[in-house]
Amino acid sequence: MLKNNVEIDVKVKCMEEGITQAQLAEKVGTSAPYVNRVIKNPDGVVNKTFLSMMEQLGYDVELTYVKREG
Repeated sequence: MLKNNVEIDVKVKCMEEGITQAQLAEKVGTSAPYVNRVIKNPDGVVNKTFLSMMEQLGYDVELTYVKREG
């Protein structure tokens, strides 16, 4: 089971950094609609097969975000 809600996480991190998804898309070199699609696609960040394998091994998956310094 994926413990994170990636869509909310990205929105919150954008708010914390004071940027929009469109600005994030520009920084990454892609379009705003594509960023939105990746965020909302359940297989966009972590695929179902990986999650199923980890679940069968007895693990839940939780992403940790660590702010880089500098």
